[in-house]
Amino acid sequence: MDKLKYKDFGVDIDEGNNFIQDLKPLAKETFSDMVFNGLGGFSGCFEMPKNYKNPIICAATDGVGSKLSLAIQHNRLEEVGIDLVAMCVNDLICDFAKPMFFLDYYATHKLIKSDAINIIKGIVKGCKQSHCALIGGETAEMPSIYAKGDFDLAGFAVGIAEKDDMEKRQNIKDGDIILGLPSNGFHSNGFSLIRGIISSKNIDVLCDFHGNYLIDSILKPTKIYVEDFLLCKNKIKALAHITGGGIKENLIRVLPDNMKAIIDEKSIQIPEIFKFFLPYIDKEEAWRVFNMGIGMAIIVSGEHAQSIMQDIQAYIIGHIEIGNKQVILK
Repeated sequence: MDKLKYKDFGVDIDEGNNFIQDLKPLAKETFSDMVFNGLGGFSGCFEMPKNYKNPIICAATDGVGSKLSLAIQHNRLEEVGIDLVAMCVNDLICDFAKPMFFLDYYATHKLIKSDAINIIKGIVKGCKQSHCALIGGETAEMPSIYAKGDFDLAGFAVGIAEKDDMEKRQNIKDGDIILGLPSNGFHSNGFSLIRGIISSKNIDVLCDFHGNYLIDSILKPTKIYVEDFLLCKNKIKALAHITGGGIKENLIRVLPDNMKAIIDEKSIQIPEIFKFFLPYIDKEEAWRVFNMGIGMAIIVSGEHAQSIMQDIQAYIIGHIEIGNKQVILK
């Protein structure tokens, strides 16, 4: 009787082990003194930071979504790892949590080591931008689940916050200023719609778009706002990561029940990549699906607005008024 092996059914243990050995030095580039025992154990270990009075542990998980389909189709894998980290750590800072460490999950039809290394390099870049350590992950070959050439990514980030900081949003008041931090483009939201437009309208994504291929602007990686947050943390009352649902459905999550946000739609600087696709979408749909050029919104007191705009790339997009909890675009 012929003896069967795991490899006969698409899972190569040796290739997986080789991949782990290659990614170890990449992950170590992100390590801080808080990483305990390095890589190779059954879990990633991290020492608790000191000097917190009332520390709160915060966790976030996310993926890259159907943006991966375009990245795979056009062999643009180098930066989806940045997207993965960004979608998690940008959520963490909205609860005033400083990212501590990150883990990834990479599931694929078949492990192609060169592709996987490119993805990990992107994750490492994202972790460096976020000042967090890549302390572990998991790679799975599942040919019965994924079609040939397909893979999926998931990320998991953990941060630490001071309890008093998390309660700052309770101090939002009439007259506070809303600042918008520019996005890099679509980030990682709305790609089912984007892909549908490209397909139904026969758009050539390799056409010239302001000196580059259109696909490169479409797939520009999600901007990470951790450094901006750390620089201005003490002057911020609230942050809202603008993802699916747009400004209205994300900003409302940080408002007190007796406050409303007024957004000046005309003040928002809409990037050219959005303008390319807007003729194919109803205005209301566009503002609900996309970030429209604002990747993060922050609420600050009037006295701090100017100094923050001097320190980071941000501009005024609205203000706070007394009223029922809602976000109004005017």
